[in-house]
Amino acid sequence: MDLKRTIQVHRGGIALVAVLWAVMLLTALVTVLAKTSRLETRITLASAERVGGKWACRAGIETAIGLLHDDTTPADSLTDLWSDNPTDCEDVSCGKFLFTIRVVDESGKLNLNTATEKQLLELPFMEAKKEIVSAILDWRDQDSDQRANGAEIGYYRNQVEIPYEIRNGNFLTIRELLLVKGVTREYFYGEDTNFNGELDFNEKDGGARWPLDNEDDVLDEGWISYLSCYSYVRNVDADGEERININEASEEELEESLMISKGQAKWIVENRGNGYESITDLINDNSPSEPAEVKESERERPQPMDLTTFADISDRITVKDEEIQVGLVNVNTAPREVLVALTEGDEILADNIVSLRDSMDIESVGDLALGETITVSDVKKIADKITTRSSVFTVYCTATSVQTGAKVTIEVVVDRDKEPGQILYWHQGAFH
Repeated sequence: MDLKRTIQVHRGGIALVAVLWAVMLLTALVTVLAKTSRLETRITLASAERVGGKWACRAGIETAIGLLHDDTTPADSLTDLWSDNPTDCEDVSCGKFLFTIRVVDESGKLNLNTATEKQLLELPFMEAKKEIVSAILDWRDQDSDQRANGAEIGYYRNQVEIPYEIRNGNFLTIRELLLVKGVTREYFYGEDTNFNGELDFNEKDGGARWPLDNEDDVLDEGWISYLSCYSYVRNVDADGEERININEASEEELEESLMISKGQAKWIVENRGNGYESITDLINDNSPSEPAEVKESERERPQPMDLTTFADISDRITVKDEEIQVGLVNVNTAPREVLVALTEGDEILADNIVSLRDSMDIESVGDLALGETITVSDVKKIADKITTRSSVFTVYCTATSVQTGAKVTIEVVVDRDKEPGQILYWHQGAFH
């Protein structure tokens, strides 16, 4: 009897252990299934937010392009709605997302493909890196002749990690600059790694988080803020009409199209010789400020160009027939650093331009000539390098999920002068 009871107890114990094991296995299975289910839910949510964020960014980009198309001002400046417009550009609701857009004028930068060596050397942190300027010039030229401290085919083909070819031609994207010998992410991006124009928490904490910064509470921007390879403008006036070539137009055409006096038209034709090299050849430091009073009997005589008339017609005249002008810098939108580089280090002229545009929108080259602190000689130095209107802009858009805070970023370069807005470059950033 005791043996039988012992066997029964033993069997009962085995059964209990089996049940406990079964419960544990079921518990583990349920746990795994629950985790898997939560993971799948998160993946599904992340996927849905990635798609939703992408389309919210698309909405932001279309909003920016719309603002650019709606801009009817005769000149582009940082006070225009595409630049200074918190209502339409910051934390705009789009379904379950908020999007923020930032529009940057590419003509407010120095063009990598047209900038001179002296201009490049005047950019922040560049003078101490003269070898980088040599490498940039070697990268974009079409020969294999290496400059002193520059780099040509051999350097890039002999890279240990990933050999690659030198362009030996124009830069196609701005990030191509990162391939040039000596260019680092720190120089290229500076502290403003998300291009929002603000000093964020990770951009003022030293080396705790990328980027490495100096903790001085001042936003140090990188070369991407000062350099472009996309900038160009159409050779048209503020109304989109073709400009009058003063090297080809007759007296009658000049008088009628520009609405100037017969004497001024005659003076332009008689003084063009083998052709004007710049529209500023029409004026000099001795040019009168206002048109002189002319007697009726002297209306047929040549009348020198005055500064006021030149300012009135400067946007409507040209000395070149090319449809597109590459690399002109917009004096209304360029930061001081770019203006200093454009003028090859003339900080006084750069500051005078900034002071003038703070008091008025500069609508043409002629407006500079009317500035009290800017001489005609100064205008002549930069007239063929500047513009007051722009065609190409970069739109940075970030969409943030209201539910989770996840973000999607998209960067687009667009030519707003081509309907409905031609996309020149598109980059979707990481989902985070």
